[in-house]
Amino acid sequence: MWKKNPGRTEIENAIPMGKGGAGGKFYAPCQAQAATRRPRSGARGTKVRRELRPLGADSPATGDVTVFLFDCDNTLLDNDRVQEDLQAHLEREFGAANRARYWQIFEALRRQLGYADYLGALQRYRLGAGNDPRLLQMSAFLVDYPFAERLYPDALNVLARVGAWGPTVILSDGDVVFQPRKIERSGLWRAVEGRVLIYIHKEKMLADVEQRYPARHYVMVDDKLRILAAMKTILKEKLTTVFPRQGHYAHDPHTIATYRPADLTLDCIGDLIHVDLPFLLHAARASHLNHRSPS
Repeated sequence: MWKKNPGRTEIENAIPMGKGGAGGKFYAPCQAQAATRRPRSGARGTKVRRELRPLGADSPATGDVTVFLFDCDNTLLDNDRVQEDLQAHLEREFGAANRARYWQIFEALRRQLGYADYLGALQRYRLGAGNDPRLLQMSAFLVDYPFAERLYPDALNVLARVGAWGPTVILSDGDVVFQPRKIERSGLWRAVEGRVLIYIHKEKMLADVEQRYPARHYVMVDDKLRILAAMKTILKEKLTTVFPRQGHYAHDPHTIATYRPADLTLDCIGDLIHVDLPFLLHAARASHLNHRSPS
């Protein structure tokens, strides 16, 4: 059985949360934005607010193992900001035209492979760049980038918080060189004690995930509704889906309209600190009851 770490500290002040509306969707507003935030267009479900008790060390635990799966990019780490820094570096070193050329190669390769391959795109870019020695510095920029500075606020605290309830696992898509490097340099690899899985299409690898980390229940935290919906279709009420609305995918109106809502929607990953385990488990059951096909 997974044992709680007695040295963990927990934030005591809970924020108002609500449930209800379409699909049994739960919604938790970001604490830092709660006073000023206006409703976003495209979000579905009525939010009915209710007060939660402050969270403390007495949060109940289940008798069965719950495994917490976390995406990396735009879930724990602000990858949009990483891309902005990369584009700025490319334009500064190679000019706007070459920056656009690299990004065109990058997007084409992403469509071909199904994941982002920054170093692979650089190799293809090199074919048309001759023997420009600045390309060596370009690879150093990518490999030595300070990813720890791009973690979202409270990302590590969230991992520590839920890690008291069960194993935390990074479940990501990506290449076998740059993505592990990003996870390691950001501090996420250490935070989950080396429990890192990187696939090409992780939503198609759930049998492998279950074999490596067997559990009675799973919680998946991801900024992509497409991924969450695909996993929910397979695991059903065995999975709680958590959707932090961070990054460009999370605010795409077409995506929000196309895919079923997650069991729990957050404005930011840090809000997960204020959610207790029974609430997460109940969110999955309520969603399953609301979405199952009529008999």
